[in-house]
Amino acid sequence: MIALLFDIVGMTGTFLVVGAFFMLQLGKAKPTGLLYNMMNLSGAILLLISLCYNFNLASFVIEIFWIAASLIGLYKYLKAKQTTAVA
Repeated sequence: MIALLFDIVGMTGTFLVVGAFFMLQLGKAKPTGLLYNMMNLSGAILLLISLCYNFNLASFVIEIFWIAASLIGLYKYLKAKQTTAVA
């Protein structure tokens, strides 16, 4: 039962990351936008959680980088919003 729960968490993460990429390709999301970066961040975190049950070093490392990239994107998004609000 616990394995199923971690599989559901992992698959949800997968759908978020892949869904964000598809939305980007379809022009429904911007690479600098909040939606794209939040979907990537959430998906990577869920995938990282799923790796707690069935660990894989390569997957763990890529998810850490994916989280870092998403956080950079969110920082840039928030900084741009702040600059726009001041101007």
